[in-house]
Amino acid sequence: MIKRYLPCLIVFSFLALILVKVNASSMNESRSQNTEAKMSGQSAIATFAGGCFWCMEPPFEKLAGVKKVVSGYTGGQTANPTYEDVSYGSTGHVEAVQIHYNPDQISYKDLLEVFWRNIDPTDAGGQFVDRGHSYITGIFVHNEEQRKLAEASKAELEKSKRFDKKIVTMISEAKEYYNAEEYHQDYYKKNPVRYKFYRHRSGRDQFIDKHWGKEREYMPINASMQESNDNFSKPSDSELKEKLTAIQYKVTQKDGTEPPFQNEFWDNKKAGIYVDIVSGEALFSSKDKFDSKTGWPSFTRPLVEENIVTHTDKSFFMVRTEVRSKQGDSHLGHIFKDGPQPTGLRYCINSASLRFIPAEKLKEEGYGQFISLFQKA
Repeated sequence: MIKRYLPCLIVFSFLALILVKVNASSMNESRSQNTEAKMSGQSAIATFAGGCFWCMEPPFEKLAGVKKVVSGYTGGQTANPTYEDVSYGSTGHVEAVQIHYNPDQISYKDLLEVFWRNIDPTDAGGQFVDRGHSYITGIFVHNEEQRKLAEASKAELEKSKRFDKKIVTMISEAKEYYNAEEYHQDYYKKNPVRYKFYRHRSGRDQFIDKHWGKEREYMPINASMQESNDNFSKPSDSELKEKLTAIQYKVTQKDGTEPPFQNEFWDNKKAGIYVDIVSGEALFSSKDKFDSKTGWPSFTRPLVEENIVTHTDKSFFMVRTEVRSKQGDSHLGHIFKDGPQPTGLRYCINSASLRFIPAEKLKEEGYGQFISLFQKA
């Protein structure tokens, strides 16, 4: 009887062993991320170590073109390390951030610039108040192109003589990346008071101010336009009537809508950005513009997320989501969930609320931080 079922038992045992291995592999991959930079389509990965990952998330998360920033551990030998393993053990890992970005919107070179301006590249023993191997700085490259750009940027920084000590930040091949525990992700948002206290006490900002000064906020494609407009004072209603055309005033100040197919930008195919006609806030890019067949300019996403505000609009016996500019408080249009990928959104915007800045005039118009968006790789 046993001999009769022996082949079945052997097959069953073999399948069970495979299932165990598959499940074990899946568990390991739950915190592990593939380190290969995916350059196809609109997705790429950059990995940087800059000391405490709490402080390295904010500079990158507010960059236009960055999809997400994940805190984690890399460079060591142990699989699935914990925070305690990395901080107090000898796993060889360092705290790092992995940046998922759209290379069509922001370049790896730009990310390197932001990285250098947020660390002390001369400290081989850690970063600021955090000491030890787990807090050293490093660039983990995912391909040969990243290596070349990283080495070139490091050489350029050394040549600049900005620091009176040797640049010791390592450049090495990317290894397995393990996501940090959930409570570490976006720590600065979850615990703003404690984060601000820690950051100030660490001395990081003081160091950056000393060596970079006003240049510390360099962000090639980011929300810095929002910062530059923080002191914007909206003109009076009478001033706006003089400054704006009748249709511009009606749309931006009275929540009006211009006629479809009879407006300035519905079929504009030139490269450049669109800014608020009132405040000058950077709002949308031609890179994200598409023909929605509606007769109004349509975009899949904002250029600077922070410059967009949404409200529920219940006018005309329907519920829609209104889009307004943050500083200018201009009515821009509405957002719908029938757009193309990758966002599936359609920002249906009135031309009358926009001013178009051609790519070749970005610098002279004061929008130089967006130039690299239109430069060929």
